[in-house]
Amino acid sequence: MDQTGAKKKTRVLSGVQPSGEAHLGNYLGAFRQWVHMQDEYECFFTIVDQHAIVGESDPAELPRLTFDMAVSLLAVGLDPERCTIFVQSDVIEHMELAWLFNAVAPIGDLERMTQYKDKAARLESVPAGVLNYPVLQAADILIYRAGAVPVGEDQRQHLELTREIARRWNAKYGELFPEPEAIIPEVGRIIGLDGNAKMSKSLGNTIGILDEPDRIWERVRTAVTDPQRIRRDDPGRPEVCNVFTLHQLVTDAGLIPDIEQQCRTAGRGCVDCKRILADSIADAFQPFRERAAHYRANPGEVRDILERGADHARSIAAGTLAEARRRMGIDWRSAIP
Repeated sequence: MDQTGAKKKTRVLSGVQPSGEAHLGNYLGAFRQWVHMQDEYECFFTIVDQHAIVGESDPAELPRLTFDMAVSLLAVGLDPERCTIFVQSDVIEHMELAWLFNAVAPIGDLERMTQYKDKAARLESVPAGVLNYPVLQAADILIYRAGAVPVGEDQRQHLELTREIARRWNAKYGELFPEPEAIIPEVGRIIGLDGNAKMSKSLGNTIGILDEPDRIWERVRTAVTDPQRIRRDDPGRPEVCNVFTLHQLVTDAGLIPDIEQQCRTAGRGCVDCKRILADSIADAFQPFRERAAHYRANPGEVRDILERGADHARSIAAGTLAEARRRMGIDWRSAIP
């Protein structure tokens, strides 16, 4: 309970890479849930530019990509009056806590991280940041003492490591950090338009949430459908068709039974089915395009929102870091009478 007697909201932290304008997979897999969480939780959402530099980010492009992602977050409906939106590097406490966590983070667990093994296998020389990436993720979460984190399947292992780091730190220095619980996403893994891999901008198998209708149709018409439906009059199998899966996530629920029936009976061809999907996406994202146009015309508003968010985030992070430093003995002034 807070001072007014109201039930205290669980604090939540989630982050997104500064990859420019968000895409359909970002929205369906995370952002839509974030929007719904704003009233139920005390939400902190961060654009993780410090994580981005561990990859192959272009220093000349990173500021623009960060700004574009901020516009996307605001466009989909994140409200700075109901949540805290900020850029990770504006709250330097994340980085110091990550270093402090290196005192307890088990290197064996870091080396077992699936993402580390995948990336290390592709690199001739592995930067230390690739190994320590999940330690910074743990700091991102625990600097706010977040009680819960929305995670997809590919991040569950990292959340378990965060819980392990919290346990080890607490056992050594005293209870301070919670072991955050997972919030399961509303939908599972979002498959791209290729019908095979996870939606990814780098794979070119998705749709930008700010794309205009003509561009949306251009992308949707390339989508892979039921591979056994070769001719127009071949009956389809909605259960194996990724276009139908996307319909279930985007299209008006009242239309789904007809779309399914027309597919099974070959009453509607795949091209026409894709057109309905493209129109559904274009209609659903129309408010996003309008809000994005406003923020692009008023970039100072975006700057002010991110700076206010960082100020609020720092006000909490600084207290957590100060207590962690004190308990770890990083407080030389206390030795002076």
